[in-house]
Amino acid sequence: MKRFYRKATAGEGQAVLLDGRPVKTPGRAPLAPPSASLAEAIADEWNAQGETIDPRSMPLTGLANAAIDRIAPAREAFADGLAVYGQSDLLCYRAEGPAPLVARQAGLWDPLLDWARSRYDIAFEVTSGITHRRQPPETVERLSAAVHARGPFELAGLSPLVTVSGSLIIALALAEGAVGLDRAWAAAALDELWQAEQWGEDAEAAMALAGRRADFAAGARFLSLL
Repeated sequence: MKRFYRKATAGEGQAVLLDGRPVKTPGRAPLAPPSASLAEAIADEWNAQGETIDPRSMPLTGLANAAIDRIAPAREAFADGLAVYGQSDLLCYRAEGPAPLVARQAGLWDPLLDWARSRYDIAFEVTSGITHRRQPPETVERLSAAVHARGPFELAGLSPLVTVSGSLIIALALAEGAVGLDRAWAAAALDELWQAEQWGEDAEAAMALAGRRADFAAGARFLSLL
């Protein structure tokens, strides 16, 4: 789509405006996020467009559209889809070797599990290998409650953090400010980064990983602006 407007702004009620006219989501609802900071950041994405509009360069707009059109009408079902990651969290499945990889996983992942244990008063079953290990019922229930307590916009930002990392714990820790973006990403991409160190970086794999990091960072920024 060619650019059809001169300037985007954030108006009354956090509505995003193009030349003073309200922007609509794909579902034809007003694009009006819950905070002025997020509305202004979304307007900045529209202002940064060139002669043509590239939706891929507008992740905050995309997440806001999803919150309004997809998540709000089915919030419980969407939350269920994220909460299920608590049953098989990445951080609970460790490598059997080599020793340096096992040590790196412990160094990055154990503090996050320790935070979750303290934050939610829960326990984890941690195992080596990929065989599924059931988590205690209270753990699954309390992590699920933490997800279901969030509104549509919070769930929209949380979604890429969970799905990109495969870890509900990493996502919640980042969302609640218990860990910063760089450390959260180091934990989320630990296995891929380890493989690249050992065998060299493949250009296609590096591009895919960079795309995942961009999605992860967008989710974190979205949450920080709410």
